[in-house]
Amino acid sequence: MSSLQHVNPKVRGIRVSPHSGLQSLAARITQEIAQGVQRPFREVIDVSSGDPHKAGIKPISFVRQVLAVCLHPQLLKDKNLPQDVRLRAQRILEVCDGGSVGSYTASTGLNHVKQSIAEFIMRRDAGAPSYAKDIIITAGSQRALMMVLRLLTSERGATKTGVLAPTPCPHTLPMLLDEAEVTMVPYQLMEDRGWVVDLDELHRAVKTARMRCEPRAIYISNPGNPTGHVQDLKSIEEVIRFAATERLLLLVDEVYQDCVYGQGQEFISYKRVLFEIGKEYSETVELVSFHCLSSACMGECGLRAGYMEMVNMDPEVRHVVNIMLDTDICAPVIGQLALDIMVNPPKPGDPSYDTYTQEIVITQTTLSQNAQRAQEFLNDLPGMSCQPVMGGIYLYPCLYLPAEIIEQAEILGLDADVLYCQMSLEEEGVLLGAGCQHGETTGNYYLRLCILVPPDTLEEVLARLGSFQLRLMNPLPHPDRGDKDRDTGRNFVTQHEALCGEEQILS
Repeated sequence: MSSLQHVNPKVRGIRVSPHSGLQSLAARITQEIAQGVQRPFREVIDVSSGDPHKAGIKPISFVRQVLAVCLHPQLLKDKNLPQDVRLRAQRILEVCDGGSVGSYTASTGLNHVKQSIAEFIMRRDAGAPSYAKDIIITAGSQRALMMVLRLLTSERGATKTGVLAPTPCPHTLPMLLDEAEVTMVPYQLMEDRGWVVDLDELHRAVKTARMRCEPRAIYISNPGNPTGHVQDLKSIEEVIRFAATERLLLLVDEVYQDCVYGQGQEFISYKRVLFEIGKEYSETVELVSFHCLSSACMGECGLRAGYMEMVNMDPEVRHVVNIMLDTDICAPVIGQLALDIMVNPPKPGDPSYDTYTQEIVITQTTLSQNAQRAQEFLNDLPGMSCQPVMGGIYLYPCLYLPAEIIEQAEILGLDADVLYCQMSLEEEGVLLGAGCQHGETTGNYYLRLCILVPPDTLEEVLARLGSFQLRLMNPLPHPDRGDKDRDTGRNFVTQHEALCGEEQILS
């Protein structure tokens, strides 16, 4: 008998993400290419999820230099490194037990780093108070979110806990809720208004949910993942008042706060608004906000560190969190140190300031220009439309698929957008993310496309995606553009065939 037969049924029954299947297919195709199997493309390009360094975005020099010195303290004597790099590394090593990054820290993180985070939050939020004791450092923001979800879970036999979550939402969120045995209560973001959070929809969702679970929290992603929407002050105030009225814990994912590029847009944190609208809310509404190294400008996904700030939380809850963290011992120390650099970067006058600032601007400019370029391109393709994005690292275009693709997906037991992603991967070597909207209820399907990639990589992705989409859709017209799509499709295919012919002659 296989030992796997003894696996807990709850583990066996956990939801399998389409993303995992697509990643496995991409890995198989990559291996085949390495073994000499001929494909129409030389490599698979992954734009399904945000991993900037894997995509070719360069890391921030100051971060890597400081971490290098911390890992190899002999570099403290290297005069070729900027003085502020060596001074920062020396200060960090002084707060590590034994002067080494190889030692454990407190389970909630180094107090030095937590204090740096609290000071960053106060600067960001115009002086709204923040305290190191309310900061908890974990191995990434998802780990922090999972801890909070488990705190919310009702006791056995009680009504199941519900969490309001946006549709669309981050592709990992449904699995996290499943693992925490929490009921997902979807509220629909308004696509025709740029994916805004609609107050009436929130009231509908929470009212409906009470028939099957006990709603205890609402999850918000701002800037939106994967929609790219950035909430304005009025919207944030509405959500806070809604949470107060319904006695819901606010869970706010603010990981992409460093990449807001829509004209006239700015990032405003929930913490700041909470403390600006009066004590009625600032002293009563429970808020947990999340941030991590996977932010656009850092992009240090592999270092696995993030933090959550708990506001208006009962001290007993913090105590329980500390107990839960004891089994983890601590988040990776190198990641904690990178967090310190993220929230406390070089200042004007420091030797590394100019280089650091230039590298941050390059990343932000790349992201902004990529967003505009890709959005215009996708909106010109037949059978596809894309709302303007204000921030974040994704585009979330809508697909209008031919009936035969939808029928084929039904036969295969797949969502049509998942089948689309499989086909684009097999035919063009582009790994896209399948959307989390359900076509059977909305009539539309969606893609998730990460735009935090080098511009030449984006151009290659768009060329391949355009070729695939036009082969798939031609001569199907877009519902809003009529015969224009047929002409566009014919022209594109003709040009593509001509280019392929030229490549064959040249080779």
